[in-house]
Amino acid sequence: MKDQSCECGQLNPEGTLICQKCGKPLVKEEAESTLLNMRYEGAARRSKTYTTTLIDKIWVFFSSVKVGIWILVVLLIASALGSVFPQEMYIPPEQNASVYYRDEYGFLGQLYYQLGFHNLYGSWWYMLLMASLGISLTIASLDRVVPLYKSLSKQRVTRHKIFLSKQRFFSKTPQPDMSDAELLEKVKDNLRKKRYIIKEENGNLLAEKNRFARWGPYVNHIGIIIFLIGCMLRYFPGMYVDETMWIREGEEAVVPVSDSEFYVKNERFFVEYYDETDPTFQDALERNVEPVVKTFQTDAVLLESTSEVIGVAGEKEEVARQEIRVNEPLTYEGLSLYQTQYKLNELNELSFTLEDKESGETFGRIDIDLFNPEDEYEFEDGYRVEVMGYFPDYFMNDMNQPSTRSRVPDNPYFFFRMFTPETPEGEVSFVGIQDNREPMGENQYKMTFVDVVMKNVSILTVRRDHTIPFLVVGGAIFMIGLIQGAYWMHRRIWLQKVDGEWWMAGHTNKSGLGLQKDMSAAIEETSLHQPEDQSEKKSKNQSQSEEG
Repeated sequence: MKDQSCECGQLNPEGTLICQKCGKPLVKEEAESTLLNMRYEGAARRSKTYTTTLIDKIWVFFSSVKVGIWILVVLLIASALGSVFPQEMYIPPEQNASVYYRDEYGFLGQLYYQLGFHNLYGSWWYMLLMASLGISLTIASLDRVVPLYKSLSKQRVTRHKIFLSKQRFFSKTPQPDMSDAELLEKVKDNLRKKRYIIKEENGNLLAEKNRFARWGPYVNHIGIIIFLIGCMLRYFPGMYVDETMWIREGEEAVVPVSDSEFYVKNERFFVEYYDETDPTFQDALERNVEPVVKTFQTDAVLLESTSEVIGVAGEKEEVARQEIRVNEPLTYEGLSLYQTQYKLNELNELSFTLEDKESGETFGRIDIDLFNPEDEYEFEDGYRVEVMGYFPDYFMNDMNQPSTRSRVPDNPYFFFRMFTPETPEGEVSFVGIQDNREPMGENQYKMTFVDVVMKNVSILTVRRDHTIPFLVVGGAIFMIGLIQGAYWMHRRIWLQKVDGEWWMAGHTNKSGLGLQKDMSAAIEETSLHQPEDQSEKKSKNQSQSEEG
């Protein structure tokens, strides 16, 4: 690209609207306008200059504020859709998602699941939207902040007279009744009282304050980008965990964290109810048919494997112990276990015996672990049974076939094939608690329910969040940028002698009234004229042009 030469000798990059040294307009539109476009000091922006290659087109696309706004709108709409029904992580962990959404919310719930909104925030396209928003903020910021920084850091005190005359506030004053040195000294004293930083060059003056306010929007963008990075890191393994684990009383379970070497042992679980005879809560207790829970607690022990090989359980040593109650979690090295729910008297083990239907003779006993049933069980004298199918929470589906709602054994049923000396080919039974069916015809033998073992279950929520520092830092930076850009204004005042007259000009990025007051204070006890607000003149000319 070719540089543009100004009459002052400055070479400006192509696309520059205002000379970066003297401020003279370089394009016809700026020269003919009432006020100069000072948004980026008239500097050349990459998105307005380079538009030919593929990289240029990508840069132009993402540097557009409209594109960023549309990405944000689509992201907000998608986020709203994701909150219509609970996300999969928040439904009961024992429930099958495809069945749960259909049963709980009907057709809309089934459509919600089929469209993938049940796991929206972890979907690839939602992550792509978040990444696109981050890219848009980054490119849009770089496209503007780099030329703006270069312009403001190299701005000259002496400016072209067209630059001065096309500022928002401007005035001309003939030779005042004091010397130039006295005038400048008085104006400088007044401006110093307003905390302006003053530069002088060849008898001309530039007063400036609050330049840092111009970086407020870009500090905002940095904060949002860091916040988005924190949000996206939540979907990287190990960075964010919010899982539910069921642990039965007296048992031990691995903590559901990637590459976890932690185990939790449930030493005891109990529920405490309010005393029905307590007069303090008598009225409330009488209104409840069932006992009212006062508290429930898990006496938990956190164990850590000492094995040096990941995934291979070795010796375990106790690292923490806690009586976990609601809002009183067990916490260790950023890992927290919260007491959230419980289940009393859950089926844990069923016992059966093989019985001859005609004689009533039985052949031993088998105990089936409902969470890990074996494929085959041996009885006495060569009698055995195979488990052909297992349905922990049995129901008949829409196709009139046996199915299960979840992995939790709330209504366990088995397909057994029984082998005996009299029936070497085997006989098939479909068996539940106190229910024995013969789908292949009448059998000689049957599986008879004998006993059940039940356990209390503690339901813990496991949380670990390494993204919080990103979210906190990003939010803090965003607030700093918001305050920086909202409560301070970048103000500049030029005082320059042109053709025997004193020209005074002022520019601010917002709140022109504040700058006008500062300029009035700067010319106190001098004969300089009060600068006029030329934006009002511009608005008046525009309205007259429209009427014409």
